[in-house]
Amino acid sequence: MDGYADRAHAGRILAAHLAEIGIDGNNAADLVVLGLPRGGVVVAAEVAARLGVPADAFVVRKLGVPGHEELAMGAIATGGVRVLNEDVVADLRIPLETVDAVTEREGEELARRERSYRGGREPPKLAGRTVVLVDDGLATGATMRAAVEAVRAQSPTRLVVAVPVAPPDTVARFKTEGVEVLCPLTPRLFGGVGQFYGDFSQTTDDEVRAILATAD
Repeated sequence: MDGYADRAHAGRILAAHLAEIGIDGNNAADLVVLGLPRGGVVVAAEVAARLGVPADAFVVRKLGVPGHEELAMGAIATGGVRVLNEDVVADLRIPLETVDAVTEREGEELARRERSYRGGREPPKLAGRTVVLVDDGLATGATMRAAVEAVRAQSPTRLVVAVPVAPPDTVARFKTEGVEVLCPLTPRLFGGVGQFYGDFSQTTDDEVRAILATAD
């Protein structure tokens, strides 16, 4: 497989692979599918529909290096979790006060998105349940790593990271950290997530809200 037509197509492929590892909706009451906004929510919605459960969002924000925001020096997630890419911080000699300033700014955006997406609804309870964390792909994995730590803090019985595409070293790193990862496409030549989609147009806040309103 060379790639995906769009995020919905990727979600259908993921759902089929999840069924192969025993996540097929037969125990829907114990299953939670969480998408990382924005694009991951579109993928998660398709996965959830195939499994017969609602989709929800799990808000995470990348901490971009000032002046090179596409490069992640870490990420934050719901619950006050912050994960730093120590190699990036050390190699670029980024001062702690810079990291803290970016964290504060992104924390405000994280809080805004939670209010916007949920509309006052409480997030799902994760304790004792199987949680599938979905994004439209991974690069460094910093954002997903923050999500994993935040979800683990809520004591699920099983946690699976399900993504359509990621470089092999990123997948391997998650697995060495004890994370169960499902990733159908792990190309050695990886220039970015978008290159493996025919349509990788930006997902809007309105689209995320519409998906969650339908799933509610």
